[in-house]
Amino acid sequence: MRYRPFGMAGQAVSALTLSLGPRDIAGGPDAGRELIYSALEAGINSYRLETADPVLAEVLGEALRHVDRKLVQVSLMLGAGDGRRGSERDFSAEGMTASIDRSLHASSLGWFDVAILDEPGEHELPQSSLNALKALRATERVRLLGVSGDGEVMDVYVSTGAFDVLVTPYHVNSAWQVRSRLRAAREQDMAIFVYDYFPDALDSAKKAQTAHVEKKGFFGFGKSGGRAKDDPLAGAGTFAFLHQTVGWPAESICLAYALTEPSVSSVLIKASEVERLNALSQVPDRDMPPGLAAQIEMARIAGVKAA
Repeated sequence: MRYRPFGMAGQAVSALTLSLGPRDIAGGPDAGRELIYSALEAGINSYRLETADPVLAEVLGEALRHVDRKLVQVSLMLGAGDGRRGSERDFSAEGMTASIDRSLHASSLGWFDVAILDEPGEHELPQSSLNALKALRATERVRLLGVSGDGEVMDVYVSTGAFDVLVTPYHVNSAWQVRSRLRAAREQDMAIFVYDYFPDALDSAKKAQTAHVEKKGFFGFGKSGGRAKDDPLAGAGTFAFLHQTVGWPAESICLAYALTEPSVSSVLIKASEVERLNALSQVPDRDMPPGLAAQIEMARIAGVKAA
C-alpha cells in the first residue's frame, strides 16, 4: 500500500479508503470485523462510515480497538440518515450532532477525523448547522469538515472556504467541470477523496465501446456513427480497451487512473468480500502498462469531440 499526504493536517492516509455500509455487516458483525482486519493487513488506514448506523460504528470501533487511534483515519457521512428503515435526510444542527455523538459512543473511537456532508442541496444546509459542526470541531469530536457530491452546487461549497475535504466522483471520462473542481479544491488547500472511479457506463466491454456513440449514453454524447462490429478498428477511440488489456481488469485500470491524479489523497472503494478487497489493494503498488494513459486520453478527447 502507498500513502499520501492528507491535506494540511500533516497526516498520511492510504491511497485507498474502505467505505463501509450496511452490506458489509449483512453477514453479521464478525464478517464485518474480518473485512476490516483484512483491510488493515493490506495497509489500509482510512475508513468511511457511509451512515451513522450505530451497529456499523460499533463493528469498526471493535476492529480498530488495538490500533493506535492516531494511525487510522475515520470519516462519517452526515445527512443521509442512520441507514435504518424510515430514516430521512437530516442536515439540522440537532440531527447531525446526535448522529456524531451516537456513532462516537457506539464506536469508542474518541473522535472522527472528518465529518462529511452527503450531497447537501444548495438550500439544504442552514447556517445553524455549519455553526454546530464548527462547535463540534472546537471540542475535537470532529477534526475536519468535508462535503461530498457532484454537480454545480459542489463548486459553490468549495468556494466558501468552509470545508477542509472534498469528496467527489472522478473517473477516466470525467468532464472538465470535475477536473476544474479538483483544481479549485486544491487551491483552497482542501484534501480530496474521490469515488465512482469505475462508473456503470464502463463496466462491460459493450458499454465501454459505445460510451460515445449511444444516442443517449451515460456521458450524454450524441450519436456519432461508429464502426461495424467486424471492423479491425472497431472500438478505436472508445474505452473498449479497458476490457482488452491482458492482466488488467477494467476496474483495476480505472482505479489506477484515479490514483494518477496528484491532488487526490485517497480513492474510496467498496469491497464486501475479502478476495475483492485484496485484489483492489494491490493496484496502488502497480504501474499502468505503457500506453494505457495515452489510450485513455485519446478516448476521452474523442468523446469531447463527439459531444
